[in-house]
Amino acid sequence: MSQPMQTKRIVITGGPGTGKTTIIDQLTASGYACMEEVSRQITLEAQNNGIDQLFIQDPINFSTQLAHGRARHFQQVEQMNQEVVFFDRGIPDVPAYLNFAKTTIPEEIRDLSTNLRYDIVFIVNPWKAIYTSDNERYESFDLALEIHQHLIDTYTSLHYNLIEIPFGDVTTRVNFIISCLKKENILQGQF
Repeated sequence: MSQPMQTKRIVITGGPGTGKTTIIDQLTASGYACMEEVSRQITLEAQNNGIDQLFIQDPINFSTQLAHGRARHFQQVEQMNQEVVFFDRGIPDVPAYLNFAKTTIPEEIRDLSTNLRYDIVFIVNPWKAIYTSDNERYESFDLALEIHQHLIDTYTSLHYNLIEIPFGDVTTRVNFIISCLKKENILQGQF
């Protein structure tokens, strides 16, 4: 009987509007397993209940829901028979945003960020040329820069080595990610 595959968890993080979701969508279209961002769903559910921006109005409630959703995604990977699974943001993004909001981080969120460890973290730098706001993204580009620094600080404090994804079209960015994973012998399959 063969042992189950040890799936590698790969995070793609960065401030709002940096192209993370476009990269995740391209990876999905290329046949890779990806976990979608859960914050948009939480935000939409809150808006359906009359709360315009749950993170602004109740950052602890929003962040707790978000951390639990990302923890569920983290644990679901154990049931998947995949070489790698990509995540649109990781659990450490939650304390990074709370630091940005100057809000005390609940111990439960600290514990999840510390104990549920990803294998590789890629970070997408803010890129003014592609930045747009929308119904769920309220931040200006300047705020996106500030959030980006909090993400760097938080992941670094948790001893992650961040790999910067260069600017470029989505194909260039995805090819960079795949190339890095192959160099690290994390990705063996043919795509």
